[in-house]
Amino acid sequence: MELRAALILHESKHEINEGNVKKVLESAGAQVDDVKIKALVVSLEGVNIDEALKEAVSFAATAPAAGVAEKKEEKKDEEEEAKAAEQASAGLSSLFG
Repeated sequence: MELRAALILHESKHEINEGNVKKVLESAGAQVDDVKIKALVVSLEGVNIDEALKEAVSFAATAPAAGVAEKKEEKKDEEEEAKAAEQASAGLSSLFG
């Protein structure tokens, strides 16, 4: 919730500080954790939020493509394993056949 509050403040061109984050959370009826708020504010110091969001979007856009390739490779590996198992069992059956 704290991160969402920071994004709301950023989008509305307000300073992201402990007091403002706390106000947003309280107005939304969310639980306020001062430690989390402080950690968030400290971690965002010096961060270009617009640039970080752009990087996150570009990373998310490439992630599905990588996932599709991995699934195709996994399916191919599974097919190869199944074929190898069939060949191994066929070889064993000839011993007893």
